[in-house]
Amino acid sequence: MNLQSPKISVSKSPQDIFDFLGNIKNFESLMPENISKFEVLDNDTFVFALKGMPEIVLKKKEVVAPNKIVLGAAGGKLDFSLTANINAVNDSSSEVQLDFEGDFNPMMAMMIKGPIGKFIETLATSIPNAI
Repeated sequence: MNLQSPKISVSKSPQDIFDFLGNIKNFESLMPENISKFEVLDNDTFVFALKGMPEIVLKKKEVVAPNKIVLGAAGGKLDFSLTANINAVNDSSSEVQLDFEGDFNPMMAMMIKGPIGKFIETLATSIPNAI
């Protein structure tokens, strides 16, 4: 299953956005209002939970400065990744798009497609105000 957030315009350079997203502590400021837990486990890993949902542990898997950060599931039964793609528009403006990719059975994909789509859209649209 592949989902993409809308492309979000941010009045910052790709390096500024990369630096912000590279610090996983900053993901707390991007989370939706219904977050029930957010905890940094180490420099590359954090755990979060939304009300009524199981805890999800994300770990930084790949970084390509200043254009890409890949977070992936760290343990658990589900294998997925969340990729932040950062593209320069000009020296002081960029576009950010989040891509979610996961390998789920059809029933699971049907159940989580809506909530995951809304979640990544919330993360993306929160970036301009958080930086």
